Amino acid sequence: MPTITLTTHIKAPISQVFDLSRSVDLHKLSTKHSNEEAIAGVTSGLMKLNDTVTWRAKHLGVYQILTTKITQYDDPHSFTDEMVSGIFNSFKHEHLFVSESEMTIMTDVFIYTSPLGILGKMADKMFLKRYMTNFLLQRNKVIKEVAES
Repeated sequence: MPTITLTTHIKAPISQVFDLSRSVDLHKLSTKHSNEEAIAGVTSGLMKLNDTVTWRAKHLGVYQILTTKITQYDDPHSFTDEMVSGIFNSFKHEHLFVSESEMTIMTDVFIYTSPLGILGKMADKMFLKRYMTNFLLQRNKVIKEVAES
């Protein structure tokens, strides 16, 4: 299972960064390039424990539908969303937040299993892990810009 771990330092209060990270509206803003739209479940505002959202987005030239659920929630320190249905065999995205002076350290741990067995493993190595890393980096860049503005 590929794992992507990213750490972002944000000069903003932990509660603000936590809220921006669970905002459906901010997620839409950060994913304009893939035309993501929330089509079911929580379609705007802030997500909380047991909330689901279904996204429709164009990734790698193909429109896909993905539903995730918040399965763990500890305001403002962490939350986890997991795939309920979608293109991956599975994924789990842990969002962790630590306050340090006037800084919030935001860590993403994204663990996924690609579909298609050996072909999926080849895709991971060739492009998928890089694609997902860049997707998360773009999301984190937007969170940081909004939080620090």
